[in-house]
Amino acid sequence: QVQLVESGGGLVQAGGSLRLSCAASGRAFTTYVMGWFRQAPGKEREFVAGVSWSGGSTRSANSVKGRFTISRDNAKNTVYLQMNSLKPEDTAVYFCAARRASYISTVDDEYSYWGQGTQVTVSS
Repeated sequence: QVQLVESGGGLVQAGGSLRLSCAASGRAFTTYVMGWFRQAPGKEREFVAGVSWSGGSTRSANSVKGRFTISRDNAKNTVYLQMNSLKPEDTAVYFCAARRASYISTVDDEYSYWGQGTQVTVSS
C-alpha cells in the first residue's frame, strides 16, 4: 500500500511555470507506475502524464505535450510534474496516482491509490 501527498500548487499567470511534487510513503515505490490527473470544475477527471517505475518511459496527454514533463526520483519516493507555459485552461485540481502494473494507463479507474489533490490556478 502507498500513501500520496501532493504539493506545489498555487496561482500563476498565463505563461508561467509551476512544479508539482508527490511524495509517496511505503517501501515499494519503485514497483508503482505513477500518474498525474487533473479535474477542472464541472469536468471529468483527465489523464495528464504518467511515468514507469524506472522513470525510463513516460506518457503525456496531447494537451500538455511540449509544456509539461513528468519525472520521478526513486531515492526520494517522489514524482514531479514540471509545468511550463501554463494556460488558463490548465486550471484544475491536480491529483497524483499510483498503480502496480507494468505499463502506464491513461484510465483513472486503473489507479489504486490517490493523493488529496493540489489546486493549480492560471490567470489570464
